[in-house]
Amino acid sequence: MWGKRKDSRQPDSSPKPSSEDSGISAGSDSQKGSREALGSLAKSNSRKRSHAGCKGAGAKIEIRELEVDGIAVSLTIKRIKNVNLRVKPDGTVAVSAPPWVGEHQIAAFVREKRGWIEARKRAVAESPQSLVENASPEEIAAWRAAVEAAAPSLIALWEPVMGVRAGKIVYRNMTSRWGSCNPKTGRICLNIQLAKYPPECLEYVVVHELCHLLERGHGPRFKALMDTFLPDWRKRRAKLRS
Repeated sequence: MWGKRKDSRQPDSSPKPSSEDSGISAGSDSQKGSREALGSLAKSNSRKRSHAGCKGAGAKIEIRELEVDGIAVSLTIKRIKNVNLRVKPDGTVAVSAPPWVGEHQIAAFVREKRGWIEARKRAVAESPQSLVENASPEEIAAWRAAVEAAAPSLIALWEPVMGVRAGKIVYRNMTSRWGSCNPKTGRICLNIQLAKYPPECLEYVVVHELCHLLERGHGPRFKALMDTFLPDWRKRRAKLRS
């Protein structure tokens, strides 16, 4: 059970990695040249939405669908510098690109990254979020039972260490947060999906919520308290974000 300036020069046309999962920086290319070079490499579906009136960095100009060797790609043309490729939590392959990038370059890049895309899709399918979406009522009940069995002893352990006293403890199957705390009443809510992660993740969430009984926000004082009580809390949090 235990395993949520402006620059007049044109950009370099050679593929380069970007700051996102995978990406390239691409040079200028006319729309006509893009269509001629594309050929059978990728085909545009009929769905297209124009955002020509958008202005500013990052603004969307156009959204359309491509198909590259059987891979469906959601392509967003934006006012950005690089071409970025990612696999969304639902398994969708998404590409964002600046206006001067040709579709043939995007198709070639998707082909080049096919192995990476397939690996990411497998990882997504096996991720805790995917398990949640496909969980049976029996599995959800087992998650609840596991967290309900482990959390009270953790809370009892940390209350005297932190000098706090929790109020009512509730357990829910949540999609947007791992826990919550009401400092006025001491009520703490824990996500039963924590059962899918290592036990240290549940302990991190317990300490995090108890810490809100000492500090409401997540500012410097809150982080200092977490550093004092649970020095490796960032590593534990990273496991929940992976």
